[in-house]
Amino acid sequence: MIQRYSRPDMAAIWSDENRFSIWLEIEILACEAQAKAGIIPQDAVDEIRKKARFDVQRILEIEEVTKHDVIAFTTNVAEYVGPASRFIHLGMTSSDVLDTCLGLQLKQAGNLLLNDLLAFREVLARRAIEFKHTICIGRTHGIHAEPTTFGLKLALWHEECKRCIDRLTRAIDVISVGMISGAVGTFEHLSPDVEEYVCSKLGLKPAPVSTQVVQRDRHAEYLTTIALIGSFIEKIATEVRHLQRTEVREAEEFFSEGQKGSSAMPHKRNPIVSERLCGLSRLLRGYATASVENNALWHERDISHSSVERVICPDATITLDYMLYLVTALIEKLIVYSDAMKRNLDLTYGLPLSQTVLLALVRKGLTREEAYAMVQRNAMITWQSKTPLRKTLGSDAALKKFLTDSELDDLFANEGMIRNVDLIFSRCGLGD
Repeated sequence: MIQRYSRPDMAAIWSDENRFSIWLEIEILACEAQAKAGIIPQDAVDEIRKKARFDVQRILEIEEVTKHDVIAFTTNVAEYVGPASRFIHLGMTSSDVLDTCLGLQLKQAGNLLLNDLLAFREVLARRAIEFKHTICIGRTHGIHAEPTTFGLKLALWHEECKRCIDRLTRAIDVISVGMISGAVGTFEHLSPDVEEYVCSKLGLKPAPVSTQVVQRDRHAEYLTTIALIGSFIEKIATEVRHLQRTEVREAEEFFSEGQKGSSAMPHKRNPIVSERLCGLSRLLRGYATASVENNALWHERDISHSSVERVICPDATITLDYMLYLVTALIEKLIVYSDAMKRNLDLTYGLPLSQTVLLALVRKGLTREEAYAMVQRNAMITWQSKTPLRKTLGSDAALKKFLTDSELDDLFANEGMIRNVDLIFSRCGLGD
């Protein structure tokens, strides 16, 4: 069963409490590293580790005066630590703390999203196997094409979900970097050993080279990956919306007891979850665009990216977490109407088998152009008269020179179009 939406877990990553906790750990680890090098007395570091605390409200009060969040933070920590606090932030710049913290927060958020995707993949696999051989009409340009199966739709989504997992795994690796390299990234007042120590303790890699900031192409890759996952979810939601249309009604969102579809029309059962998902995916693309705009900064750093990231990083990860919760529940509870699929398959009077007849004529020796013209002529008659294509073809004297009634019957009894479904499923790693 789908567990309760985990937004509180995701939101906690972006809380002031978590952010300042990471800042404090970065500062203490930097002190420890410098103590190992003999730069800071070990007893001072022991005192810092023992006494260091912060108060969120107090930090915000100080920031009202300083207009600088890191200074407000270190000032508040110093109030707890006392004289030994003079060693805190020694040789560091604000971005050493901010960017290393952001890398860790994005790693934490990414791992939650990865778990969401893994859970969604399991639901897609299960339902794909359930409807593996449920025949429905395939549509290209929204028009009936050839038969497929509803299981293949789900298998297609399952395969894309796997690619989303791969992309997000790479993006997490790319963003999981820290930086303790000073005002312009030259380690002028710090040893690179400090950066190595801090990052290793936090589960991050040191950025091989930085300015005053970690370069924002990393963040853009992460946010763009989130946007791609959003577009994948939108793809699914769009399909469900089309399938739930009254004229189609091959599948439908679960409609719970007591749910209402319209304030005016009691009969309404609307695809509200799918529509919500389509809307939210637009936000994710906007966040991705903003992250790409953040990549080009002045010289060794400006601050134009900072205000943007305070919005897009929490919002994008929280939004995608919510979307993955919704789409997983959507597919797990999706109502599938196989009888409607059969009804819709029959709506076009056998026209989806036009290519089967075309190829049979080619095998009889006609050129493709001759065969196409012959079948299309009869197909247009079927469209206009609503006469089954099999009957229309059987009345075509020119065509019957190449195909007997018995051969036509065999063609229209052919279920070979879905004979490779098992093979496709095996290629996707979907067994029974």
